[in-house]
Amino acid sequence: MTKITTIVFDLDGTLLNTLDDLADSTNYALTQFGFPTRSVEEVRRFVGNGVRKLMERAVPVGTDSERFEAVFDCFKRYYVEHCMVKTDLYPGVADLLHELKTAGYKIAIVSNKLQGGVDELYRHYFQDTVQVAVGERAGVRRKPAPDMVEIALQELGVEKDEAVYVGDSDVDVATAAHAGLSCISVLWGFRDRDFLERNGAVRFADSPADILGLLESISRL
Repeated sequence: MTKITTIVFDLDGTLLNTLDDLADSTNYALTQFGFPTRSVEEVRRFVGNGVRKLMERAVPVGTDSERFEAVFDCFKRYYVEHCMVKTDLYPGVADLLHELKTAGYKIAIVSNKLQGGVDELYRHYFQDTVQVAVGERAGVRRKPAPDMVEIALQELGVEKDEAVYVGDSDVDVATAAHAGLSCISVLWGFRDRDFLERNGAVRFADSPADILGLLESISRL
């Protein structure tokens, strides 16, 4: 039996409700180029594989690559400057992070969000409780590849059998599997339980308060 010492969290839909800011930034970029806007529910379905994939899904089918890159650049500039307008921690997350820190757990964030956005949100919300925050960066494969998780564990100086992954999406379930970590799927984020179960999720948290008990049960396995 290996004691769990480390929790690796997804960001969007897990710790932070970022959906409205992502939707607003998506629609700002689309309107700058005369494209139709997307609903918040559409953006909810588009997120999870990084902002490039979000914008690829948001632009009209058949958009040429040069025009897409211009829209994407517009989105990136706007989002980094407006990533905290409507974004906030989910209820109970701040208490959870402080309880985990007090209990001696190491905490990391891994996100397919651009590193600049991750850094901005980290400084505002997480610098007192989270040790490492890894976002999309050159030369590192995005989730569900295990690369970001492996970087976080290396920076924390822990082995994968000491860590548990926590996320809200099918991408997170796959990321945990590829990295060799147990996974806790949260039910307050961007995907519902039925969808997660269809994509392999087996362990669920209805609220942040459930996480500590689940970690203890995993440590006993």
